[in-house]
Amino acid sequence: MKKIIATLIAGLFATAAFAQTPTPAATATPAAVKADVKHEKQVAKTEVKADAMDAKQAVNADVKEAKTDAKAAKADAKEAKVSAKHAKHKVKHHAAKTEAAKDSKDTTVAAVPAPTVR
Repeated sequence: MKKIIATLIAGLFATAAFAQTPTPAATATPAAVKADVKHEKQVAKTEVKADAMDAKQAVNADVKEAKTDAKAAKADAKEAKVSAKHAKHKVKHHAAKTEAAKDSKDTTVAAVPAPTVR
């Protein structure tokens, strides 16, 4: 009976020893948890601000590029207008020269006196 009681008591001590888990050494205090959360919030805010700045810079670059494209298109349109004006002037001037040439041919023919018949 003494052996049975000794075995039961040894078993009881053994189960009691395994039942208690040691406290983890890395458990954080509430103050440390608050500090970590605060730090994570600051990091998140910084990332959001950086993303916003990047987006703003991208938009500004797109706007600047669009303005440059608009200026180039305006300059091309102006150049085309001037070119068309010159072409119109050329056609008009050429037509005037042609008219003058026709008139000069007509006047040279008309300037020669016709033979008189008597």
